[in-house]
Amino acid sequence: MTMRIAILSYPMLFQRQGGLQIQIKETIAALNQLDNIQAELINPLQDQLDDYDLVHVFSAINGNYRIVEAAKDVGKPVVISPLVRPDWTRFTGMRERFLDRLVGKLTGWHIQTTYREIDYCLHASDGIVALGEIEKNSITEAFTIAPEKVSVVPNGIPRRFFEATPDLFTEKYSIAPGFILCVAAINRHKNQLALAEALKDTGLKMVLIGSCLESSKDYLARLLAYPHVDYLGSLAYDDPLLASAYAAAGVFCLPSLSEVMPLSVLEALAAGTATVMTKNHCMDVSMMQSIVREIDPNDQAAIRQGIYSILVNPIAPEICRASVVALSWDSVASDLAAIYGQVFSKRPT
Repeated sequence: MTMRIAILSYPMLFQRQGGLQIQIKETIAALNQLDNIQAELINPLQDQLDDYDLVHVFSAINGNYRIVEAAKDVGKPVVISPLVRPDWTRFTGMRERFLDRLVGKLTGWHIQTTYREIDYCLHASDGIVALGEIEKNSITEAFTIAPEKVSVVPNGIPRRFFEATPDLFTEKYSIAPGFILCVAAINRHKNQLALAEALKDTGLKMVLIGSCLESSKDYLARLLAYPHVDYLGSLAYDDPLLASAYAAAGVFCLPSLSEVMPLSVLEALAAGTATVMTKNHCMDVSMMQSIVREIDPNDQAAIRQGIYSILVNPIAPEICRASVVALSWDSVASDLAAIYGQVFSKRPT
């Protein structure tokens, strides 16, 4: 029997490129390599959930609780990848439950808080997929979810990143290897301005790759006012130049205010480049202490020191690659297929 999986997220997601978009596309491609799975990114305006065996929802915010609600209304089992950030803790969960009840009573329950939307998604779904143990802890502690309901399936990394070399990038852009690279959407949350300020007067070149929305154009202008900052725009995820850029960098730095499990960090490591990243994330870096330096994104001195600590004591590319070699999209697909099977077998007949 071939199981048909409907993949959904919020409507405007694919108007830009980012980690979640890549996660969804790579997951679908990997799932469809399996003999017993047919996964589709469906259009809820024309496709019917009733035609599918199971619904997999990515992200528990931006109104996605309505997708879960609709799937349950037609009796379909639901798996959710909620992407819960690490600032959801037991304390914030208690605080948000109190505020949710207060807002509800004051507005006659006409206004729903973000907490209520995430909480509904998690409790109504039949299976939950976390990207790491930190996210799993946030889910169980902040939203009182039973741990056995949550499976951990990390993201994968395409093979081309492991095979990347600096040559293509350096020839195209005439930028010498060893620069500081940040691949992320240009905005305040990704916090590139703190990185630019941290590298001021160090003589280090900073290269930015990523999309920039109209609302962040002023932020980009502030970045480009620094003479050591080069912005190359956005590169397609499958563009060999992107993998080559990671391989050409001396250090990859992601100083975001928070992340879940950033694909860019994994891709940089796969390309052989050590990383400085925000301490506010859900990755398990317990076995990566020498190649992933965690920093407070609001501490420019810490950002600078983290970068220098890698430049002064370079880490062999082979060591970086070895830390993520087990992460593949084929493995992701196999793990998800097993979860789908478990959930589907427990559905009401």
